[in-house]
Amino acid sequence: MYVFSPRLSSSNQKSLRHNGSSSSDEKEIAVNIGGVRLVLCGDILNRYPDSRLAELVNGSTRSFDVISSLCDDYDPGKREFYFDRDPDSFKCIVEVYYFGEIHMKRGICPICFIKEMEFWKIDLSYLDECCKSNLTEKEEELAEIADKVKVILDDLACDPNVSRTERWQKFLWKLMEKPESSLPARVIAVVSFLFILVSSVVMCLGTIPELQVENSEGNRVEHPTLDAIETACIGWFTVEYVLRLASSPNKVRFALSFMNMIDFLAILPFYVVLVLTYLGTTMLELVNVQQAVQALRIMRIARIFKLARHSSGLQTLTYALKRSFKELGLLLMYMGVGIFVFSALGYTMEQSHPETLFRSIPQSFWWAIITMTTVGYGDIYPKTTLGRCNAAISFLCGVIAIALPIHPIINNFVIYYNKQKVLETAAKHELELMELRALELAVKSSSRRCDAPGNTWEGAMRASRSDTYIPLLLGFHESLCYYGHCAL
Repeated sequence: MYVFSPRLSSSNQKSLRHNGSSSSDEKEIAVNIGGVRLVLCGDILNRYPDSRLAELVNGSTRSFDVISSLCDDYDPGKREFYFDRDPDSFKCIVEVYYFGEIHMKRGICPICFIKEMEFWKIDLSYLDECCKSNLTEKEEELAEIADKVKVILDDLACDPNVSRTERWQKFLWKLMEKPESSLPARVIAVVSFLFILVSSVVMCLGTIPELQVENSEGNRVEHPTLDAIETACIGWFTVEYVLRLASSPNKVRFALSFMNMIDFLAILPFYVVLVLTYLGTTMLELVNVQQAVQALRIMRIARIFKLARHSSGLQTLTYALKRSFKELGLLLMYMGVGIFVFSALGYTMEQSHPETLFRSIPQSFWWAIITMTTVGYGDIYPKTTLGRCNAAISFLCGVIAIALPIHPIINNFVIYYNKQKVLETAAKHELELMELRALELAVKSSSRRCDAPGNTWEGAMRASRSDTYIPLLLGFHESLCYYGHCAL
């Protein structure tokens, strides 16, 4: 192994001056990459004249300052250039001079490999498409980690320039939206979860005839006790939604969020029913108020989806299904084709029987659906031999059609679940390293940290450089400064 110096040594500088008149026709150079020595032909390196190696070939007779800017050390006697770089990555990069493209070896970090390509001044367009996909995936993971770290730093930041109203708004937002931020936030999340369960149970119990009572008009309605519990639950949901909306940093985005729209639909029927009931007693033209009220009360089932906001498992399942749209589409396509084919065959084969249950092809769709999904209610069934053979083939094809996409869907769920765990661990690891460095710098010189937050951030990021180093966080230096204040 070789020991590298940050710049050219003084003896090498003198040797370079004395050997400056060496022949420029020498087209072979020796490079030492992390202890691995390679001899490269200058004609091949000149295929990419803008690369660092081509500059070395063409500028080896220049001054030592020029060469020192291109390599870590230089031996003019051996005509050997020293680089303190990754030899495995260089072996991949040097392939571009011979084959015109680059392939990353398995096990090399894509982000580190891109930094090596930038050092050797090789354009990213020479990277093969299969390797670019790995790079894109890695960049997306780093972006997600950066977002998680930024959110945590933003929660911990204590900007003294923020007004009291904004601080209270941020405190209320963490209290209502982030159960992991404090003990009161966890208590509120648990209480909200219990209210959702109680409301769902009350909605189900209210449909039991034995628990219903008759009103003055002789109609059966929910028991007053259940109605009171329902009102209390709606009151909690209303207060919760209003507080979350008031403390939201982006109210338009909050209102248009899918889960928040579900929260709004869960409380909307209660107030619409109140309005319709009042109008029905004061306006004689509303004769169908009771039917409208019953239809709106069915919308209360939307509140069960509020559980997804408090369950990371349901959220993971939802995201996994989103990533499985292609597999789900294939499943629906298989089932649709099978339903159409077997229902048409069943209708044709059963027409010869006098007591056939297959009156039309659209009516046979129901039979094909329950047969291919192996439900088999028995309300429609074939009575001929050919019809029974068609039914046997249909449910066998249904089992195969359903089983084929199941494994990719489950695999997507497992991959996404494991990825989220890895990202959370990486974000915590990155945050711990940044915290340690920020506290160390704060103890040494708090005034210098506040006067030069950019230098502090760069030092913290250098200390946290590892396999999960995130360059996307370089612009988030102010939060680190505030985070250092809060940590002290």
